[in-house]
Amino acid sequence: MEFVEIRPEVMRGKPVIKGTRITVESILERLPSGETEAQILQENPTLPPEAVRAAIFYALQVLKNEDLLTMRLPEK
Repeated sequence: MEFVEIRPEVMRGKPVIKGTRITVESILERLPSGETEAQILQENPTLPPEAVRAAIFYALQVLKNEDLLTMRLPEK
């Protein structure tokens, strides 16, 4: 992924947009409230236009490779 990098010395090793301290997590957190890609880019003018989509794609790839656990509630 050319837009996302993980370096232990940057943001405690969280995935960030390459060359920035903007985490993938911080981008994804803004989307559920209805914030658009254009708004995120306007508030972060140093981000390349592809950065928001790259963050979403990165998260999708992580989820695809995760073994998601399901939990059952104890029966009464």
